[in-house]
Amino acid sequence: MNGVLGLQQIVSFQWRAPGWRPSGARGFFAALAGALMVVSVPVQPAHAQSRDKRVMQKAAHPASIDRNGVLILIRSTLLALNQANKTGNYTVLRDLGSPNFQANSAAGLGDIFASQRKQALDFSAVAVLDPQLTLLPQIEPNGMLHIAGFFPSVPLQVNFELLFEPVNRQWKVYGVSVNLTSGGPQAPDTPAAEPPKRAVTGPPPDGPSIAVQAKKGTKAVKP
Repeated sequence: MNGVLGLQQIVSFQWRAPGWRPSGARGFFAALAGALMVVSVPVQPAHAQSRDKRVMQKAAHPASIDRNGVLILIRSTLLALNQANKTGNYTVLRDLGSPNFQANSAAGLGDIFASQRKQALDFSAVAVLDPQLTLLPQIEPNGMLHIAGFFPSVPLQVNFELLFEPVNRQWKVYGVSVNLTSGGPQAPDTPAAEPPKRAVTGPPPDGPSIAVQAKKGTKAVKP
């Protein structure tokens, strides 16, 4: 489905390693890894690197944020992207982001999400659907809030992965990954019911009468 729709889009910060390109479902995390590679560090033994990696993995911890807060962050971000795609104006989406996210110009964001815009995709249903999280909100070792999940919509399911950066005691968008795939199974279309056929009748019948007489159209019986 991804190959047909080409809907995987990445928004990330400007610190990119030379030659970096989005790479599938882990696009902005590839960007993050590339950015870290730019910083020169002394070569460490393999066992030291493994130990540091284990420490980094253990450092992530659940975020202290309630369900309503999570819904607000997810929905506001995806709806801002949806509206930007509809209008072609990515200024508001950019302004909602962190300073690192704002390193992308509005025009640059338009280029990044051009395929979604050209296909006139509409995922405004996220305003009323409840997301199902595949990654509960957690704070990464770098202090970022990380959330991932999907909206069980049909015929296309909206998959998302979001990073938020703390700025002035607020969570600001740092990275956005949106992917649309086939939703759940759909029932076949119900055939339209045929309208009932009208009975072929003659003139309407006479109303009841107090007269004692033969019915019209019948022969009177002779005494």
